[in-house]
Amino acid sequence: RAGRSVGGRRRGPAGGGEPQPRSGPGGRADLALHQAILSASPGMVGAPDAASPDPAASGGPQARQAPSDPARDLFRVMARRRSTRRFADAAVDGWMVDKILAAADTAPTAGNFQGFRVFYVRNKRAKAALAEAANNQPYVNAPVVLVFCMEPSRVKMRFEPRVLEKFSLQDATLAAAYSQLAASALGLSSIWIGMLDEQKVMDILGTDLRPSSILCIGHPARYRPPKARRNLRDLVRVVE
Repeated sequence: RAGRSVGGRRRGPAGGGEPQPRSGPGGRADLALHQAILSASPGMVGAPDAASPDPAASGGPQARQAPSDPARDLFRVMARRRSTRRFADAAVDGWMVDKILAAADTAPTAGNFQGFRVFYVRNKRAKAALAEAANNQPYVNAPVVLVFCMEPSRVKMRFEPRVLEKFSLQDATLAAAYSQLAASALGLSSIWIGMLDEQKVMDILGTDLRPSSILCIGHPARYRPPKARRNLRDLVRVVE
């Protein structure tokens, strides 16, 4: 089969892993903390640790006993995420794929109707066809290929179709972003593909659902540090 589709309801683990609970860090970090953590150089899962201003990274006795801070861990994942176009040949464990799919299922959606569907493409020919449909980008043929599609019929709200379509696009985009962060948290890398021929992708998947993006995931051929970003002062405009 070309792949396994995962909709709003989990149909079981992708690789034998246990279902993951809906959970996540709470609270709001101010801009100063946001900038401090994102500008740090945290270590990577599965790679040598980089320098970090966090005392817990020093390796001292107290550091080893320090409890994990979920909010800080989340920012570290964001800080080290890097798009990758070269993947190692190593397969991605099934339990990792299951966590990534579970992360998509936790994303916020309009009215909690989950107006999107995920196609987990495992078939080699289908992957090659998707690469061609995505403007001949060869890295689309990755160890893990997830296609996020809009499914506005799931959004049972009294709005005109164009609004429901917009909600569905937002739902699919958020789900893909959550999956991308989950992959990074697992020490994997990814590349987000937005340049694609919608009709060709729909034909490959055998669906009438419009694709919003393709997320390609795998072990990176080599780890690279994150790229520089603009300062938050250049990003945020405060309206008072």
